[in-house]
Amino acid sequence: MLDETFRTPLPIDLIAVGVGSLQGAMFAAGFKRIDLLGVAIIGTASGIGGGFLRDILLGVTPASFSENLYLIVATGAAFIGMLLSRLLEKVDPLITVLDALSIGMFGAIGTTKALAMGLPVVPALFIGTVSAVGGGVLRDVMLNIPIALMHVGSLYAVASLVGVSTLAALLALGVPVMIAGVACVIVTAVLRLLAVRFGWSLPEQRALSRIRLRRQRQVEQVIEEALHTGAITVELDLRELRDPDLDPPSGGGPEAPSRG
Repeated sequence: MLDETFRTPLPIDLIAVGVGSLQGAMFAAGFKRIDLLGVAIIGTASGIGGGFLRDILLGVTPASFSENLYLIVATGAAFIGMLLSRLLEKVDPLITVLDALSIGMFGAIGTTKALAMGLPVVPALFIGTVSAVGGGVLRDVMLNIPIALMHVGSLYAVASLVGVSTLAALLALGVPVMIAGVACVIVTAVLRLLAVRFGWSLPEQRALSRIRLRRQRQVEQVIEEALHTGAITVELDLRELRDPDLDPPSGGGPEAPSRG
């Protein structure tokens, strides 16, 4: 049974927290007017944010508050991320790779933890996806920037959902949970990196309305061209266009005096 397959080992959970804090701190260090303490706090929040949301949804005590090592690892990884951002000239590619690995690991951990607690597959997939993107959302909120998850071009949630769905499918087929978890991380990370490399994204929510507006404008343009060329004639009753407030009454009322 899926709910009997897995219990998250502490080292794996700590690795996920460390990777999340590392990329969060490196990302925050690229912003001006944020001091060292601010970068450390944002990095730490990025590392524990996904797991915190996961445990809140599962109704259990957040793991980051039940074990000293979580906050220690998250804080240490955040400081390492600050050092790396100063030592490396180009950190954007590394941040992207770490971000992809982070959402893959948190997705796998969240899904398997939900399954181990007896949740059905679909809610477990939801928990895994929220766990994967939670750290990034908290990071963007603290930096006061647009949340990447909500904008075109991220594919955060899609990549995570595909990865955790792969995990659930492999577990249902009897694949060992460790192999299924690794497959989840690989699928999620590869899909996320390919989306960044080739610009894959979901369409904007206004895409359909834009298509309808484009078609409407095309029809209007065709009608306008046809009227201009005389291909279509429109009969108008000028009496319907007359303004009753400006025209004199139809009766024999007084006429305006003529000017000589």
